[in-house]
Amino acid sequence: MALELTNDNFKGNVLDNSGVALVDFWAEWCGPCRLIGPVVEDLAKEYDGKATIGKLNVDDNREIAAQYGIMSIPTLLFFKNGEIVDKHVGVASKADLKKKLEAHLS
Repeated sequence: MALELTNDNFKGNVLDNSGVALVDFWAEWCGPCRLIGPVVEDLAKEYDGKATIGKLNVDDNREIAAQYGIMSIPTLLFFKNGEIVDKHVGVASKADLKKKLEAHLS
């Protein structure tokens, strides 16, 4: 299951992470977010132990969303060693997201 990220645990799980992390910025009222949600959950299972996959609710964690200038959701940010290395805005296929994850894992 994807990690629930918050203002309190974001730094420890994403910024201080020495590996790859994928963060899904979403909200409950967002239709496209509900479409990509199951894809993110699948990736969390598939990459368990290889990458940190998390979801951050922008309504509950406005500080982090503002810090990264999230204007449209869903926005997926890929981090490596705490730095943003890739970004995707909108719905994406599982294959596309896997391709990006694999590129940063190698």
